[in-house]
Amino acid sequence: MASLNFLVMFLVLVTLIALVPPFFRRFKVPQVVAIMVVGIIIGPNGIDLLQHVGVILGSDYPAEGLYSIIEAFGLLGLVFLMALAGMEVNLRVLKSEKKAVSLLSFLTFVLPAAAGYMVYDFFRPDDAVGKLLYASLFASHSVGIIFPTIRELNIVKTRFGVSVLASTVITDLASLVMLAVAVQMKRHALGAGVKGSLSLFDSIDPATLGSAFFPTFLVVVLAYIALTIWLIPYISDKIFRHLTPKDDSSLTIFLMVVLLVVFVGELLGVNVIVGAFIAGVALVRSKIVKKECHLLQKKLEGIGYGLLVPFLFLTIGMKTDMGVLFSAWENMAIVALTVVGLVGSKVFSGWLAMVLAGFGHKKGVCAGLMTVPQLSATLAAATVGLELQIIDPNFFNAMVCLSIITTLPVPTLVNIAIERWNIKFDKPQDQIQTLDEEYSMLSFPPN
Repeated sequence: MASLNFLVMFLVLVTLIALVPPFFRRFKVPQVVAIMVVGIIIGPNGIDLLQHVGVILGSDYPAEGLYSIIEAFGLLGLVFLMALAGMEVNLRVLKSEKKAVSLLSFLTFVLPAAAGYMVYDFFRPDDAVGKLLYASLFASHSVGIIFPTIRELNIVKTRFGVSVLASTVITDLASLVMLAVAVQMKRHALGAGVKGSLSLFDSIDPATLGSAFFPTFLVVVLAYIALTIWLIPYISDKIFRHLTPKDDSSLTIFLMVVLLVVFVGELLGVNVIVGAFIAGVALVRSKIVKKECHLLQKKLEGIGYGLLVPFLFLTIGMKTDMGVLFSAWENMAIVALTVVGLVGSKVFSGWLAMVLAGFGHKKGVCAGLMTVPQLSATLAAATVGLELQIIDPNFFNAMVCLSIITTLPVPTLVNIAIERWNIKFDKPQDQIQTLDEEYSMLSFPPN
C-alpha cells in the first residue's frame, strides 16, 4: 500500500502541474511563475497533508520520501533545462552577436557587483570578504528563470534571445569565480572547507595555493570549459555512430554524458548550472547529433519540459518561505537597500548594454528586467557564505527576501512590458543573420 500512497500523492502533484498553468495563462502569468506559486501553496507542510490522504487509503508512505523524490526530479530538471539551453547556443552565431553579448556580460556583471559591494560596505565597512561575497551574489543571474521566459516568448533564436542567454551564463560563471575567491579568503582565516562540497579546491590546504588561488582556479575552469567543448563532440560522435535516432539508449547515453560533465565540473568547483550548460554547448557541436538526432531532440523536450523541469520550479516554490518577508522588519534597512540596489543596477546595466548594442530603449529595459531574478545559484552561494560565517543571518535573510521579491513578479512584468509597449521580435533586424541548419537544433512551437 505504500506504493499506492506514493502514486496518489504523485498524481495530485502532476495534476496541479498540468492544470494550474493554463488557468494562470489567462491572466498573462508565465508557466514558470504559475508552477512556483503551486509549490509555495503546497510548501513542505503540504506534503504532510498529501500523506494524510494516503493514510486514509491505508498506507503509510513517508512524506520525507516523497519530498526527496521531488527534489531529485527537480535537480534532474535543472540539468535538463541547462543542457537544452546550452544546445540553443551556437558558438558561430555568438561571434555575430559578440558586441551585444560582450556589453551585456560586462555591464550586468560589473555594475551589480559594484552595487552589492557598496550595499554591504554601508553596513560592514571593515569586512572585505563579506563585501566580495555580496558583490558576487549581486552579479549572478538566474538562467533557470531567464531561459524558460525566453522560450515561452518564442524568442530563443533571435538576436535578443541569444544575447541575453549567452551573457547570462558568462556572468554566472564570473560570479562563481568571485564566490570561490571569497570562500578561499575565508578559509584562510578559518582553516576549514565547505560542508558537503565535492570541489577538490576545498580539500586543499589554504596555505598550499595562497595568493595563487585565483589564477589557478580561473585556469582550471577555462581548461575545463575548453576541453569539454573540444572533447565531448569527439566522444559523442564515437558513441552515437553505433546507434540510430530511434534507439532508446541514445537518450540514456545523452544523459550519461551530461551528468559526467556536470560531475567533473563539481569536482573542479564549477556549479551544476554551468556544467550542464557547457555539456549542451558541447553536444550540439557533435556532427551526428546535428544531422541525425531530431527524434532524440523530441525525446529530450518531452522528458525535460513535460516532466522534469516543472518539478524544478515546484521544488523552488516549496522551499520558498514567504514568512521571511514578514519576520525581517527589524532588518528592513538591509532588505530595502539590497532589493533596491540589485533591481536598480540590473535594470540599468541591462538597459545600457542593449542600447549601446543598438536594440533600443524598450528592449533594453526588458533585457534588464530578465537579469533581475535571483534564484538557486544565488541562494546556494548565500548558504555557503552563511555556513562559513562570511555573512551574518541578517544578510542571508535579505537574499532570501530578494529571491522571493524578484523571482515571482519579474517574468510576468516582462510579459506585460512586451505587450504594453508592443515590442516585436520578428523584424528582419531582430533575426540572426547566420541562422542555418547547424543552429536550428531544437524547434520549439509558439506558445
